Amino acid sequence: MKVLLIDDHPLILSALQSVIQGLGDDVTVVGAGSAKEGREALQASSDFDLVLLDLALGDAHGFDVLTEFRAQYPSLPVVVVSASDRSSDVIHAIDLGAMGFVPKRASNESLFEALNVVMSGGIYVPPMTMGSESAPAGPEGDTVPSVLRVVREQAEAGEVQSQPPIEKLGLTPRQTDVLALLLQGKPNKLIARDLNLSVETVKDHVAAVLRALNVSSRTQAVLAVSQMTQKGGLNAWRNPTR
Repeated sequence: MKVLLIDDHPLILSALQSVIQGLGDDVTVVGAGSAKEGREALQASSDFDLVLLDLALGDAHGFDVLTEFRAQYPSLPVVVVSASDRSSDVIHAIDLGAMGFVPKRASNESLFEALNVVMSGGIYVPPMTMGSESAPAGPEGDTVPSVLRVVREQAEAGEVQSQPPIEKLGLTPRQTDVLALLLQGKPNKLIARDLNLSVETVKDHVAAVLRALNVSSRTQAVLAVSQMTQKGGLNAWRNPTR
């Protein structure tokens, strides 16, 4: 596995490199101290398997870099590693297509868990996202408090743990394909192109997926699947047709 780590704090960059390389002898970590260096690394090599991105970069806004990378390298998973653990930052990162969010104060074990979940095709959201601070509406019309309230209430009621595994949600193979691409942060137009479907057909499949997950938006779907992953219901889930 080849990992690109982008962080402009030399000590943190070095420490994270050492931690990630501890995953195994087959792990290579390339460090970049700025957004510019990260772009150059990706342009120079097409064999990266994962990007770890800090939000607080000296030469660019981390969310802008996340948006840029997801647009230019849609098949390359990006995990945010940030000093922030605010729920608004976590949700915004997931909205923009991040496949995970790991606070820097998390343990090495949490980082390893996050990387394993993401590399298995899942999405990692840290437990401390169950906050309630206010934030503006996201691109799907969700607000952070409304999204978190749904997930928090489900967790408190034990509903998250009891949600069925993917094969018991009643999804058709095509709906499962759509869910897999939806979890990669792809918009309907790209999903339609990838699956050779019309945009209207994709919209119908997305609506069916949301109903099956008992949520009302893409953001809630991502959170629901990530919670199910962490509870074991969708452990290491990935699209079975790919």
